[in-house]
Amino acid sequence: MPDAIDRELLRLLQQDATLSVAALAEKVNLSTSPCWRRIQALEDSGYIRKRVALLNRAPLNLGIDVFVFIKTNEHNDVWLQDFSDAIADMSEVMEAYRMSGDVDYLLRVVVEDIAAYDRFYKRLVSRVRLSDVSSGFAMEQLKYTTELPL
Repeated sequence: MPDAIDRELLRLLQQDATLSVAALAEKVNLSTSPCWRRIQALEDSGYIRKRVALLNRAPLNLGIDVFVFIKTNEHNDVWLQDFSDAIADMSEVMEAYRMSGDVDYLLRVVVEDIAAYDRFYKRLVSRVRLSDVSSGFAMEQLKYTTELPL
């Protein structure tokens, strides 16, 4: 379990993964070498999966979030593997969850427009048997963060 210094390093890296080890060390009151060792240990133990750049969707013309609610009549390992393989191949799928309750799976899909979503939908239903698919288009994003609460 990370201690207070490790949690602070994780918090800082979530805010800006481009910070140098020297800058991070200064912020957590460590010298550079122990700070670097802590970051390496956090990576090795799986607390840090990867470091990425978060892109601005607007200039990329990817402004539409679609929440896709999926029901299936098939609840077996073969179907689940086929479904997982299908969505893994679809770059529009940003998140996918197996749910409890009335909906079996929830996808968050990012596309440029309704026509792009229709193409995605047709590819999805051609690859996997689904009993019901419904979609909700986000009208406004009120909050978005990648920063986990530490």
